[in-house]
Amino acid sequence: MDLITHPWPWYVAGPLIGLVVPALLILGNKTFGISSSLRHICAACIPANISFFKYDWKKESWNLFFVAGIVLGGFTAAQFLSANHPVNITAQTHTLLKQQGVKDFNGLLPKDIFSFDQLLTLRGFIFMVIGGFLVGFGTRYAGGCTSGHAIMGISNLQWPSLVATCCFMAGGFIMTWFILPYLLHL
Repeated sequence: MDLITHPWPWYVAGPLIGLVVPALLILGNKTFGISSSLRHICAACIPANISFFKYDWKKESWNLFFVAGIVLGGFTAAQFLSANHPVNITAQTHTLLKQQGVKDFNGLLPKDIFSFDQLLTLRGFIFMVIGGFLVGFGTRYAGGCTSGHAIMGISNLQWPSLVATCCFMAGGFIMTWFILPYLLHL
């Protein structure tokens, strides 16, 4: 059980994730990406006359099974395999976050920011609602998510994926060092 209840080192998990790309290409000429699944779900469930959703989504139904597996795997891991240990972050990051008002380090997301109680505060609304909208908008605007661009696109030597991944990283650094400290003090 220790093998599946503890995080795997990067040198094991990274290559396994990387092997998904050639496996999808070799076995079925399929591309890896998660954000396109939302489009497939909308095309399957919304019978509206919207041109963006008018395509043969059934050819990509494998993607829906893949996402269902991710959801089921995440639920199984959270319910049955989690050890409920505090997130392992550096002492310096822990100190910085404490100075900025984050006190809960017992889960992947601090309840000081991400909880239903916090949703009704300005800070919680910005993080969950505005942040969620920006992630969805950015994914659509960039033509894919981080997994699609950084894992699949770069491995296929696609220039737009390299540019998108560089922008994802730059945005993350800007958010972490310049915007997040102000949002945490709201």
